[in-house]
Amino acid sequence: MSQETRFDIVLDRRHSHSDKWSKYPADVLPMWVADMDFDAPECVKQALQERVQEGIFGYTHPPKTLVKAIQEHCSTHYQWTPHAAHFAHLPGLVCALHLCVRALTNEEDRVIVPSPVYYHLTKAPMMAERKLDQIPFVLKGNRWTVDLESLRESCAKADAKMILLCNPHNPGATVYQREELESIHAIAQQYDLLVVSDEIHCDLILTNATHIPFASLNEDAAQRTVTLMAPSKTFNLAGLAYAFAIISNPKLRQRFNKAREALIPAPNLLGLVAAEAAYRDGGTWHQELLTYLRGNLEYIQTSISGTKIKMAEHEATYLAWLDVSEYKLTDPHAFFVEAGVGISDGEGFGAPGFIRLNFGCPKSQLEEAMNRILTSLADKA
Repeated sequence: MSQETRFDIVLDRRHSHSDKWSKYPADVLPMWVADMDFDAPECVKQALQERVQEGIFGYTHPPKTLVKAIQEHCSTHYQWTPHAAHFAHLPGLVCALHLCVRALTNEEDRVIVPSPVYYHLTKAPMMAERKLDQIPFVLKGNRWTVDLESLRESCAKADAKMILLCNPHNPGATVYQREELESIHAIAQQYDLLVVSDEIHCDLILTNATHIPFASLNEDAAQRTVTLMAPSKTFNLAGLAYAFAIISNPKLRQRFNKAREALIPAPNLLGLVAAEAAYRDGGTWHQELLTYLRGNLEYIQTSISGTKIKMAEHEATYLAWLDVSEYKLTDPHAFFVEAGVGISDGEGFGAPGFIRLNFGCPKSQLEEAMNRILTSLADKA
């Protein structure tokens, strides 16, 4: 099956108990949660079918072949090969974020988060009753990046303990450059802060940018970093519940695993199967996906040219971060739902006046969504 045909197929998900497609009435296109509307790679489906045919679904531990597949993927794509003993296997990345805060900080500690950001990076310290500093993202050369001076000021506080980093950034679509990561590391090293790096979107780079795992910068970075990754966004496997942490520092790893064993269940065995197949055999599907997403991104950029919608440079993810503030919408979410498009309101990420639009879908669906959005805004021009 050709790349164009594969990703242009429109799949009916309304009868599959899909969170994405159940949230809104049938006349509203759901373009909100980070869940693509594409068929999974054939290698994943085949591996799952073979495992299901075995017919026994008892307690299962992650196989060494899965770890090897992840190591080879990391080596090929990031020139970084994490040690097998440094892995912790999890049923999801969100629970890992919350676990890091609870296991690696104390109640009196301060957690620092560049913002606007995916809301669980701010919910994790808030729900754990930690102090929270949200460091602003700023536009530099039409590209969102962290304000290093604000970061330094917060990290210099005596109770500062941890930086929660999202790279590539959701929703800003930024891929941190090496010098940016090195600047963040220098601050973390100077004030002896831990870094939890959410890198779940690392395989969704849509420009010539390069993803650099924070822990791969140098040995000091490796020893103060918890890296969180998953195949769920890249291969659209979120419902199979698998993610992993990489923790080089043995003391941090011990604290993390002790808390994990008490609070978080093992990954779903089918998630283990799917992850191994995706990382081992999903390379062609992955490259075709990136090509298709680049086409969808270009369509959005062309569609909004000449409007008052602003969009900074988009380097990664299938989540467009659109500034609609010039339209002075009282409630952007309600406005666009009324227009027939279910978007994520920027207010939930800490940026009122913005919306996040998922373009991980067949182009025909994206075209209809953009038509509804632009038609609804025509009267506001």
